[in-house]
Amino acid sequence: MITKILPPWTRKPWRRPWRSRTPVGWSASSRPGKPVTATAKPTEGFAGVIRWVPWLTIALLILPIAGGLAGVVAPAFGWLPALGGNALGLSHWQALFNAPGLMTMIRLSLVTGLASALAALIIVMLFIGAFLHSRWFERVRRLLSPLLAVPHAAAAIGLAFLLAPSGLASRLVSPWLSGWQYPPDYLFPGDDMGLALILGLVIKEVPFLLLMSLAALPQCQAQERLALARSLGYAPLAAFFKAVLPGLYPLIRLPIYAVIAFASANVDVALILGPSTPPTLAVAVVRWLHDPDLAMRFMASAAALTQLGVTLAALGLWWLGESLVRRLSRGRLIDGRRQLAEGSLAILGGALTGLTILLLLASLIGLMLWSLAAYWPFPQVWPRPLTALNWWRALPGAWHALLDSALIAFAATFASLMLVVGCLEVETQRRIPMRPWAQVVLYLPLLVPPVAFLFGLVQLQVQLGIDTALPAVIFGHLLFVLPYVFLSLAESYRRLDPRWEQMAASLGRGPAAIFWRVRLPMLTVPIMIAGAVGMAVSVGQYLPTLLLGAGRVTTLTLEAVSLASGSDRRIAAVYALLQLLLPALGFALALGLPRLLLRRRRGLLTH
Repeated sequence: MITKILPPWTRKPWRRPWRSRTPVGWSASSRPGKPVTATAKPTEGFAGVIRWVPWLTIALLILPIAGGLAGVVAPAFGWLPALGGNALGLSHWQALFNAPGLMTMIRLSLVTGLASALAALIIVMLFIGAFLHSRWFERVRRLLSPLLAVPHAAAAIGLAFLLAPSGLASRLVSPWLSGWQYPPDYLFPGDDMGLALILGLVIKEVPFLLLMSLAALPQCQAQERLALARSLGYAPLAAFFKAVLPGLYPLIRLPIYAVIAFASANVDVALILGPSTPPTLAVAVVRWLHDPDLAMRFMASAAALTQLGVTLAALGLWWLGESLVRRLSRGRLIDGRRQLAEGSLAILGGALTGLTILLLLASLIGLMLWSLAAYWPFPQVWPRPLTALNWWRALPGAWHALLDSALIAFAATFASLMLVVGCLEVETQRRIPMRPWAQVVLYLPLLVPPVAFLFGLVQLQVQLGIDTALPAVIFGHLLFVLPYVFLSLAESYRRLDPRWEQMAASLGRGPAAIFWRVRLPMLTVPIMIAGAVGMAVSVGQYLPTLLLGAGRVTTLTLEAVSLASGSDRRIAAVYALLQLLLPALGFALALGLPRLLLRRRRGLLTH
């Protein structure tokens, strides 16, 4: 009797993946004109190996998070024998509640998470509704890869240098327009309301939500819905908001939740752009964790669980907002109005999108100027003279960090690609879509605050005596790279025309041959782009490297964030630009290498 082992997201009974693809009367390994032979058992060979990949992926996503949360719960209630905690109690929670500025930390985390996600969603929806199928839309779509390649820390450092009192923006209007001979007196970054932090999060969340929306548009049949609404006389924005958005939003709900969780518990961007007295709660947790007094780790554990509660509260408030909007808009969807302030909303959507892109590009220009500046007093617009001395000073110290960043990014991305391709191959062979609970598991590392479960993993790492910093960091990066790789590759994998594999199966090819000789070559470009996205995500990881590396693993992101608060902007700019090197190289290879490898098969470049 053959054991029927199902992938974790199947809906229908198990069946041999090639049964519907081979002609009646022929086995998967037989050829035309050859008598039928006994087919191989489904649990053997290629299909038998990859059937375990979905289960392995689910385990890799669930077990570390569950173990990390368990490792932070016990110290939060006083149980950590290694530091003398042998009795359960609530004294550490009392110390946390008595910490100065705790409510301000919670408010900052909650407000920045919700405000940045709401602003990014409004910008993306207005832009898609007003400019879908236009030239401006296609131009922005081409910019998505370069925008996504910019790490969060590099974007935050560039934004701080751009909008600071002595930044490039002030220099461009001084003194001829503003009259400023000295830098103006305003607080940026680090304002008490967290506006700088919200702005820094928005300029990175807009490209991500735009990418997720583009992937979801074909699934909700956006083109057909728009055509039908326009044929009934609806203007473009009214047609989008009334006919497309109700079907689009459920498909991007999980990415939005991931954005809220990231923004409410972010550390690296908050260290650069957020207030410092008091900081956001996640930054405070990291500071208490690295306090010289080891007893502070108990309070840090309690604060990490509090951060989990803050993130859940932010998600709950967003869900309540969804319910309220659904109730209020139910009547407006069917009121028959064909116009929704088309001109003003289109101008607003285009202006906000253009401003977001402009801020990000101007931030990178400011970084380049600072990295080449020898002397740049205010209010000079251009540094004079330009010099490469800053790069020569920084490169010897940055070389080791660059190699570590490349090694970690390559290892985490390669492992993620193997797991994701295996999961999608099982899904394709079974012809069964992913279940909703499996999608939640896939987003789990993005929905749970990293400061909560990573801190618990550090505690478990110490308790078990694990002294392997680099493998631990690679595994920590894998948890965050894998969901993004899946999101980047899943749509292309699922939309591949099944008639190609049916044709190969009719010629007697089995699942392994179809996978290696048909599917993988046709998906070369999407796989490499997903790998480039994974590299960009890994290079930008700050907290997994800081906590799991225990100070023994140095990456460009760690160095850039630590230098951002220093007095030498020139060296900080060099490290921030070096952060861009690996993602830019990854996207360059993803776009250029397939053209070289497939130069005799140009048709494959369209997939």
